[in-house]
Amino acid sequence: MVYLDHAATTSVRPEAIADMTEEFGHLGNASSLHGAGRRARRAVEESRETIADAIGAAPNEVVFTGGGTEADNLAVKGLYWARHQADPARRRILVSAVEHHAVLDPARWMADHQGAVYEELPVDGFGRVRPEALREAIERDPADVALVSVMWANNEVGTVQPIRELAAIAREYAIPFHTDAVQAVGSEPVDFAASGVSALTLTGHKIGGPVGAGALVLARGVDPVPVLHGGGQEREVRSGTLMTPLLRGFATATRLAVEERAEHAARLVALRDELIATVRKAVPDIIVNGHPVDRLAGNAHISFPGCEGDALLMLLDAHGIECSTGSACSAGVAQPSHVLLAMGADAETALSSLRFSLGRGSEPDDITALGAAIGPAVERARAARSKRR
Repeated sequence: MVYLDHAATTSVRPEAIADMTEEFGHLGNASSLHGAGRRARRAVEESRETIADAIGAAPNEVVFTGGGTEADNLAVKGLYWARHQADPARRRILVSAVEHHAVLDPARWMADHQGAVYEELPVDGFGRVRPEALREAIERDPADVALVSVMWANNEVGTVQPIRELAAIAREYAIPFHTDAVQAVGSEPVDFAASGVSALTLTGHKIGGPVGAGALVLARGVDPVPVLHGGGQEREVRSGTLMTPLLRGFATATRLAVEERAEHAARLVALRDELIATVRKAVPDIIVNGHPVDRLAGNAHISFPGCEGDALLMLLDAHGIECSTGSACSAGVAQPSHVLLAMGADAETALSSLRFSLGRGSEPDDITALGAAIGPAVERARAARSKRR
């Protein structure tokens, strides 16, 4: 098997497995006051400190969640409700047109069910939100903006956003700025305090931690209305029994991903560039999507004119090469990528694209295997499509 879908999920690091295995052997609810509970609480708080230190935050700014989608929902819904309750005029939610559905769908839901006004920020041909576009959107009526959400790095095409500039503009108008940094942590130098953002989402399973553990990092004074109610855990922002073993694995993976980031990213850039060159040699008319420089180290998003992405994916899968047509959360849905459409691609191009994403287990042999399979697969996909026309 050649696994080229690390952006969807990557293997759990052995160090994280070891910590989780040890923790699963202990008894205790971190909210209990007896000895076992206090021991579990120490493990939780040590995990919180580890993650905070890795991403440039204070421990009390880290709110644990069940993953990135929950954290995004808490940010979008909770910050909207908090702002709208304080000032009913604040109804606009500004999101980039290339956001993950974990941000887009809650924002649209708020418009459909909670009286919010949903507005997409346009992107350029590389998928970037230009700072002037955000300023223009805010200045149409700064008093009615509830929040802004722009992802740190795009999960499909890999483009990295100018987060500090965008956050600084939102801060000028005292507007909370949320960023989904799920793809960025471990690949980009993510520093919560230095970035100036109000809220940041990260999750474990993209960086060698477990599925089911994530966090929303909230700057001091940023207090969303809870989405979950119950035991009042996580400073009453996110109720629910804390998943102590998963949090230990999450913390270990985050620490190691950040410590090894520079070396790891340099290795992936070299592999990614080799992948693109290898595919282009076999299929000269490919189109590489996303920003040519400011992009995730392990991301190669490629359009294959005359092909259907789903068909090409299955042909590669038959050769043991696993990749994606886009976000794994929307896989299986035959529709053009909203990211590519927002970048100005036509529907046919958007449907002809594959995402190859590299990770810790990726090796040069994977590129060789893809190079041998991609040419014949494209020929078959194009022939099949021509017959159907």
